[in-house]
Amino acid sequence: MEGDMWARALGEDGAELRPLEPWRAEEFLAHMDRGRELVGEYIGLADAVTDLDSSRAYLQSYADKAAADTGRIYGIWLDEKLVGGVLFRTMDVVRGNAEAGCWLEPSAVGRGLVTRAVRVIIDWAVEERGIHRVEWRAATPNTASVAVARRLGMTREGVLRESSPHRGRRYDVEIWSVLAPEWRAAGRTT
Repeated sequence: MEGDMWARALGEDGAELRPLEPWRAEEFLAHMDRGRELVGEYIGLADAVTDLDSSRAYLQSYADKAAADTGRIYGIWLDEKLVGGVLFRTMDVVRGNAEAGCWLEPSAVGRGLVTRAVRVIIDWAVEERGIHRVEWRAATPNTASVAVARRLGMTREGVLRESSPHRGRRYDVEIWSVLAPEWRAAGRTT
């Protein structure tokens, strides 16, 4: 890929997973503008990325996390258009824990892109970085995110009642996880 250190195919539909780096701030902002309403329904990303400076700062924060080995962010491209992404919001390599997350713009919903992309990053975390536990948090009414956790074979561990204030409401947050031995036993790793 021109301009990319690497890109990972996510299937036969031409979707690709690529690092989402600060130099992509303009493209990231345009993507966020297209998906702001859907992305912002349950997560703060849409409110954090509102102009070019905040877009660059958000991506730089993840570049800093990557450098410190405490997080990662990747974009999902379809037909050379950024349509969503996956990330490790937190990553504690010493303790073997990471929290994965995702977002999509409306044009990309219903294609399995997030599930495919999260499989790739969990494989990497488990096999390359020695992560033992990957956690997934989703606001209970965010049924699409909960469905991803289920498709990934994660276990629902519980609910943090009204723990997530967002846009004037407090949401219950479901905690899901998968452990490295479970991931391997299910044949999830590539």
